[in-house]
Amino acid sequence: MATATTLKAGTRPPWVGLGAAIWVQIAAGNAYNFPLYSHSLKSVLGFNQQQLSMLGVANDIGENIGVIPGIACNYLPPWVILLVGSLACFFGYGVLWLSLSRTVESLPYWLLWLALCVATNSSAWFSTAVLVTNMRNFPLSRGTVAGILKGYGGISAAVFTEIFNILLHGSSSKLLMFLAVGIPILCFAVMYFVRACTESSGDDPSENSHFLFIQGALVVLGVYVLTSTILDHMLSLNPAVCYAILAILFALLLAPLAVPIKMTFAQVRSSKSVSIDQRVSSNDSLVQGDGSMEKTEPLLMKKSSSATTSESFRECDDGSEVAMLLAEGEGAIKKKRKPRRGEDFSFTEAVVKADFWLIFFIYFVGVGSGVTVLNNLAQIGIAQGMHDTTILLSLFSFCNFAGRLGGGVISEHFVRRRTIPRTVWITCAQALMVVTYLLYASAIDGTLYAATALLGICYGVQFSVMIPTVSELFGLKHFGIFYSVISIGNPIGAFLFSGLLAAYVYDTEAAKQNESNSMLHSSGFSCLGPDCFRLTFLVLAGASALGSILSFVLTLRIKPVYETLYAGGSFRLPRTSDDQ
Repeated sequence: MATATTLKAGTRPPWVGLGAAIWVQIAAGNAYNFPLYSHSLKSVLGFNQQQLSMLGVANDIGENIGVIPGIACNYLPPWVILLVGSLACFFGYGVLWLSLSRTVESLPYWLLWLALCVATNSSAWFSTAVLVTNMRNFPLSRGTVAGILKGYGGISAAVFTEIFNILLHGSSSKLLMFLAVGIPILCFAVMYFVRACTESSGDDPSENSHFLFIQGALVVLGVYVLTSTILDHMLSLNPAVCYAILAILFALLLAPLAVPIKMTFAQVRSSKSVSIDQRVSSNDSLVQGDGSMEKTEPLLMKKSSSATTSESFRECDDGSEVAMLLAEGEGAIKKKRKPRRGEDFSFTEAVVKADFWLIFFIYFVGVGSGVTVLNNLAQIGIAQGMHDTTILLSLFSFCNFAGRLGGGVISEHFVRRRTIPRTVWITCAQALMVVTYLLYASAIDGTLYAATALLGICYGVQFSVMIPTVSELFGLKHFGIFYSVISIGNPIGAFLFSGLLAAYVYDTEAAKQNESNSMLHSSGFSCLGPDCFRLTFLVLAGASALGSILSFVLTLRIKPVYETLYAGGSFRLPRTSDDQ
């Protein structure tokens, strides 16, 4: 594993790293831009819906195949992971730009498919680097950190939409150039600050207020982006106002850096105060002499209540640990015991657990079905009579961010106060997704926006809840690998639900509508009407119903684990194998 620096988690550098990680997480949302340029790929390059859907699958495969970066995080520093992601972004989107801008003519379809895979695989490298690093830097606030980072990842689509509309004037080729060049430059600028730190020995008293500030800044950013997008959609704003909106957007993205800046000035004042107190204390000791020892001795002998609670909480496990060590010393036990849920698992130890595969299948159903709608969002809007579908993407992005942030905050609150497993919220989200897909299938006037908003929230909740759940059940030591393997469920779902099912239903309905049209697969063709996706939505509703049942089963299975991990009201880090 990459060696952590001696920087403590309660000092400024981890908070600077979190601020830098937020920008990287925004960059990691580049895969959400597919709906912004997918229609141009279809019209300019002459693809049919089947080909376009398979490109969407490539988009999701690249975004979620993170096994290699997950393994690399155990051996390489974060900046190397970010460097690899930057190179993938540059070459992948560069090839797409060459094709869409007609700089290079007639690039084969397979090359574009592979280029999109490579381009969006940068997201896996970016997300894995910042998630693993910051989860380890703030191990006692995993749900909060996951919610913040995934929240910024969720709002990234709306941020890119603003840049697309204002700075790039709605040009798909300019967007691909921006992704190929702008994202690597950003990562090069901040990669130094994303670094590992040693774990703090306990809860930082100011940590909660810092997290609350960052969460508040994220909420303000989300509301601002959604409001500005709606205004831009409804009104004709002049260029000066548009650029002012963009400038304020970038300022809000810098807001989390206020935490380390505040800590810098607070540290300066604190150091001055300490020096004065030391001089006063030195003078007092000269006057009091030996009497001072009598006054301080009881304080030194008295244990804090938190320390007593911590020790008493460990006693329940210490007996079994001592017995185990004695048995090993006497030769009664030759092999090291297998880890319990909550401790550090190796990958081979985790994959034989039913809980691991339950999480995988639940994630595959929930996120795989959600990304099917996301990849086809432009075509869904067009089928229901919308001409400008960018507002749908912004709405989905805002609600996706709200679900990610809210999922992290709410699950963290209830797991600490009531020891309620985080997967309860995945159960609720997938049950609500059943209703959402039925709304899409009905195609009732006025329900498209409501269904998109509900889906965005449910989609986001599953991201922010899955991440800390995996780390709590199987440990942080190999978290990068576990996160990457479970994330594979996303592209598998996209392939089955979008690449095969949705594309087939769409093209079949298109053939019915255009039996006499010999140019069925021409670039300008679009399927119109609710039947274009109705069967797809009904299948997705059934899959989500099954996912909610399995999520409920998983919740019942892991409830005793959470009652142990959070019995004292806060997370108790299990002792790793290195400590035993």
